Amino acid sequence: MNANQQSIVELETSFWQSMVDKDARFAKTLIAKDCLITGPMGSMKIDPDAYEKMTKEGKWTLDSFKFSNLEVIFPSDDTAVIAYKVHQKGDMDGKPMDLKCADSTTWVRDGKSWKCALHTETMLEN
Repeated sequence: MNANQQSIVELETSFWQSMVDKDARFAKTLIAKDCLITGPMGSMKIDPDAYEKMTKEGKWTLDSFKFSNLEVIFPSDDTAVIAYKVHQKGDMDGKPMDLKCADSTTWVRDGKSWKCALHTETMLEN
């Protein structure tokens, strides 16, 4: 993996770590002005403020995550796409959560920093 790809892996890791830490202020800085999220609950369009609120008020905790099968591509100089499997543990609405998912994030360069413009999550059977 080259240095550019590794920087996107590190960015994605910090994104997930902000969920473990419930660091809503930091998480907000990673979200594009217009961002789409898709997953088992459907899809939504959010902005940084909405993401911060969702992180603060969500009835969930993320205790740990582990990536595997990471791939990073750069369709253009200002766009990076990362896809991977993730094993995540925590709780959702007070119930234990132990999920294996396939995720992807599209990062777009906004000046000197990267912002999440799209995040997808698909639950895997095992």
